[in-house]
Amino acid sequence: MKKILLLSAMAAFAASSMAQTLHDGPTMGWSSWNTFASKINAPLIESQAKAMADKGLKAAGYTYVNIDDGFQGGRDKTTGQLIINQDRFPGGLKPVVDYIHGLGLKAGIYSDAGHNTCAGYYGGEKQEDGTGLYEHDQQDCDYFFKDLHFDFIKVDFCGGDAGQNSERLGLSEQERYTAISKAIKNTGREVRFNVCRWNYPGTWVSDVATSWRTTTDIADAWKSVRRIIGENLPLAAYSHRGHYNDMDMLEVGRSMTAEEDKTHFGMWCAMNSPLLIGCDMTRIKDNTLKLLTNRDLIAINQDPVGEQAYVVNYVNDCYVLARDVDRAQGTHRVLVVYNPSDAERQVNVNFRDLCLGGRVSMRDLFEQKDLGRFSASYTVDVPAHGCRIYRLQGQKRLEQIRYEAETAYISDYQEIYNNQALKTGIYKVADGLSGHFKASWLGCSAKNDLRFRKVYSQRGGDYRLTIAYLCGENRSIDVEINGVLVKTLTVNSGSASTVKTSTPINVHLKKGYNEIRLSNAKGWMPDIDYIEVAKVK
Repeated sequence: MKKILLLSAMAAFAASSMAQTLHDGPTMGWSSWNTFASKINAPLIESQAKAMADKGLKAAGYTYVNIDDGFQGGRDKTTGQLIINQDRFPGGLKPVVDYIHGLGLKAGIYSDAGHNTCAGYYGGEKQEDGTGLYEHDQQDCDYFFKDLHFDFIKVDFCGGDAGQNSERLGLSEQERYTAISKAIKNTGREVRFNVCRWNYPGTWVSDVATSWRTTTDIADAWKSVRRIIGENLPLAAYSHRGHYNDMDMLEVGRSMTAEEDKTHFGMWCAMNSPLLIGCDMTRIKDNTLKLLTNRDLIAINQDPVGEQAYVVNYVNDCYVLARDVDRAQGTHRVLVVYNPSDAERQVNVNFRDLCLGGRVSMRDLFEQKDLGRFSASYTVDVPAHGCRIYRLQGQKRLEQIRYEAETAYISDYQEIYNNQALKTGIYKVADGLSGHFKASWLGCSAKNDLRFRKVYSQRGGDYRLTIAYLCGENRSIDVEINGVLVKTLTVNSGSASTVKTSTPINVHLKKGYNEIRLSNAKGWMPDIDYIEVAKVK
């Protein structure tokens, strides 16, 4: 069994080491911003590319060398052609791109959806005024991808956010990023497109981008890493193969503790974030290099199922997460126990909660060591700010019974604008709830629903559905199974902080994946903690 686990992990890693396409795993590479900000030049970028190739990072799957903000030198007043800063890149960008490609790597570039870039507004880089994509979408995309042959682009939004540009220009995120996506496709090149809007922009984004930022910028501090993990815990439903939630560039190897670095990298891997190294690779420390090239962790990040780890339970101040690897609904799963608290915690994990039956083989992915086979449960000691990640293989895959609301999909979900004004749902941390989150501010429109899109039945048949909810007044829920209304419930838990469960509803599920949709097009729904779907025996 141990050999099977190891061979499976190595096979997944081997696939990740090949040149990535748009439909492969999250982007792996390096970006200039975290260490160097806008103070970049051609020799610096080339030295980082060489370090990636020479130090085993390329062999581990890191492919993209991304030039962030700071290369621009204005625009030609007659033609509108983007000018490259000659002091920093005297030969232009083409020789740098050719150098990167010559090492067997891919090259990435940066722009903004508005007129000005972020460094142009905040960093005093006045030569960058007017160098964003706005009103130059196709011209710049043709230049970047057809002429210079870049393979990736990150597009910021300072120039589109009225509070972050000198013009006070307020643009529509959806319109701008959709137009940019179209311009990229018009070049005929296969290009990875990262939307950098600093919070989850809306469910439309998966139709236009390879990845999208879900939070404000990361900083080289545990407080920042913990905040970003916390904001991404309820977003698993918005990530899928080829389209990923981006938790921002890595700060691993800079100033955090070894344990915090492990948690930072491990959680980025388990939650399917792009892995963009942010430290100076020419001076990378041995322990940082060892962590960043951990083949077992990279294998789960690049796993073909493409599933972000989702919340299963909240125990003793720790989050228990799980995800499939190798095959959806198979017997191979990943277990994550994450401790954001400031004290060591012990957590007992029940394998039934992970949908695995029989004896379960476990491999510690940080230690890259097989632990043996266990029955029923496993107890984990997790240090403060730490996480532990295991690859599991059970003898049997069991059907999931409880589905946390924070694993479900809100059709109107967005984090840019005030959700109460727009009447769009959100996920809120809530003490005392099973996963530590609830779905809230649901209803008042058909699209502000809650959709459990992966309710799986191994054979199909009759089930009993119960809904755990919170509301201090009478509220209604329309319950649909695979698009068919089966029941309208009117519920009241007596208090906005009290959880009650509905009377069980008899439902029929088809074999395979089913969708359970909760909605109220006319009024507010109750807050939802979880649903349970139990087979009628």
